[in-house]
Amino acid sequence: MPTQVLLIRHGETDWNATGRWQSGAPIPLNATGEAQARALARYLTVRGPRIDVIYSSPLNRALQSARIIAAALELPVHTDERLREVDLGDWQGLNRAEVMAWDGERFAAYQADWYNVRPPNGESRRELQARARAAFDDITARHPGCTIALVSHGGTLGMLIESLFGPIERPTLANTSFTVVEQAAPGAPWNLVAVALAPHLDEAPLGETW
Repeated sequence: MPTQVLLIRHGETDWNATGRWQSGAPIPLNATGEAQARALARYLTVRGPRIDVIYSSPLNRALQSARIIAAALELPVHTDERLREVDLGDWQGLNRAEVMAWDGERFAAYQADWYNVRPPNGESRRELQARARAAFDDITARHPGCTIALVSHGGTLGMLIESLFGPIERPTLANTSFTVVEQAAPGAPWNLVAVALAPHLDEAPLGETW
């Protein structure tokens, strides 16, 4: 049997709505985010693929989303620290304009060398990619032939997708959108089945590229 993974971004938070960079901050879902997660849970219960196991980032916004989905599917949630969002260090809690005003030179370098430059006291996207892929490989090896839900963050999921398929056009990974990847058998290449789906939502949610 193939192994299938749904890469799910968490629901909306107030910081998403205002463009503030959350990183590791313990920001909860707002009312919209809770509704998005409930809508996804209903979709997965009625129309989506049968989920066998759920893993989540331990950060509030992801774990809340995962628990809403898990309650509907009557499954436990397993957490993995490696599914956390990128560590933005001293930029956490700021928005783009504030970072450019306060730390413009480093931000310009960060934009110019997307994968390798670290924010002050943070981690690079390359480091994020390595830990996210390690988590993915461990989890999928643990559950061959299963359908796995991984609830995480836009930056983390984006780097994970690139680790599997190389740089691709960066779609918007909107809140509670899900990307589907599949492996025919252990050791076989992963296939990208669908990117950034959100059939459970009536209106397009906020989103961001990675």
